[in-house]
Amino acid sequence: MCKNEIHEECGVFGVFGKETATVAATTYYGLFALQHRGQESCGIVVNDDGVFRFHKDPGLVNDVFTPQVMASLGEGNMAIGHVRYGTTGANDRTNAQPIVVNHVKGKLALAHNGNLVNSFELRQELELQGSIFHTTSDTEVISYVITKERLNAPSIEEAVNRAMNRIRGAFSLVIMSASKMIAARDENGFRPLCYGITAEGSYVVASESCALDVVGATFIRDIRPGEIVVFDWEGVRTITDHCDKVKPTICIFEYIYFSRPDSRVEGRSVHDARVRAGACLAMEHPVQADVVIGVPDSGLDAAIGYARQSGIPYGIGFIKNKYIGRTFISPGQKVREDKVKIKLNVIAETVKGKRVVLVDDSIVRGTTSARIVKLLRDAGATEVHMRSSAPPFRYPCFYGTDVDSQENLIACNHTIAEIRDMIGVDSLGYLSLDHLSMLIGTPNGEGYCASCFDGKYPTEKPTEADKNRFEYKLSERRKKQDEESE
Repeated sequence: MCKNEIHEECGVFGVFGKETATVAATTYYGLFALQHRGQESCGIVVNDDGVFRFHKDPGLVNDVFTPQVMASLGEGNMAIGHVRYGTTGANDRTNAQPIVVNHVKGKLALAHNGNLVNSFELRQELELQGSIFHTTSDTEVISYVITKERLNAPSIEEAVNRAMNRIRGAFSLVIMSASKMIAARDENGFRPLCYGITAEGSYVVASESCALDVVGATFIRDIRPGEIVVFDWEGVRTITDHCDKVKPTICIFEYIYFSRPDSRVEGRSVHDARVRAGACLAMEHPVQADVVIGVPDSGLDAAIGYARQSGIPYGIGFIKNKYIGRTFISPGQKVREDKVKIKLNVIAETVKGKRVVLVDDSIVRGTTSARIVKLLRDAGATEVHMRSSAPPFRYPCFYGTDVDSQENLIACNHTIAEIRDMIGVDSLGYLSLDHLSMLIGTPNGEGYCASCFDGKYPTEKPTEADKNRFEYKLSERRKKQDEESE
């Protein structure tokens, strides 16, 4: 079942520190920098010499981690944190991360960004062996697989190494044991993960480099696809058994929308990638117009690129209410529509009596686009020409973007001309698949995953892709069983 809006999933953060008094605060600020990656829930686990203290709840970082909560976390020598939008499982406190596990070999805390393609099969296998699950997320599946491997493995890092032979799909992980912090990335490298070091010598792991900047850490490098990086009191070491098995396929939508423009992903500036996307749009879809504007926030960089390439002046067309979350990752269609109404306001002086080129990062279902176009018409724009810095969404994503079917994807059911009329624009142009490679400067079709646009999946597809695959109602489960038996 596909929801009425598309979402990205999570952000992970970790610090292995010499600044024992500040690891919780460092993690707090790191999560604050990654808030754009998930707004449903958040959590922090602090490790004080093997004693874990943690707090997690639905809500934004600033709301969940009050001064009283931060004080309760106390001091420690390392910490990990997580911001979530769940691509598997419901939005509640139970599914908030990091997950904390107590087992015979010690403690484990785990934060996960991504989505497994074999979580359904793994969970069934584990349940038949007696495992009891408390959440409906695939992150708990990962924690069980690692814990099971740890029973016979000589170390936690070797348990993670063995677990990576069993879990498939997208996963960027930060894991904490009593004495170590471990970062691991799937062999395709679908989701970003990097690490750096503070002036005091603490190591920091984050989904995006912007979080390193915020906490004053110097970027060292991206963690390689398939790599395991171990941080302990002896220093940093890596395990590369799973590297170079397949060609890396970073999600191209990290550059188009998910990542912050001040981040660098796989050594490439997100801002520059979006500017190049706008320039490509100007070459592919030129138009006579008076001003180019972007939809805040992720459409602004592409609008700058369109304006530079076309020679049409760039203007600030919208003021964004900074206290409203990203509609793209807000759960619930009704909530999403209400937020659109108060999130953006048009600067009428920019668009009144003018032919406007409107640049946005994508058009998924068209409802938000139609609303934005109406705002421009009401403010006096004489023409509106919309340009999308992403190709049309036509296929499900199984790697951490909440599009588990083609239902309600506007480009699956309508032609470009029909979409143009439905959202009320004078012309409509999408970035072509051929130009995606220009965003990151790789050979055409190599080095990235664009399966949501072209249907070419770099892994096997999941047998069960529904976001709520672990929590069917009884009537739904019986119906599904009947359908499978036919």
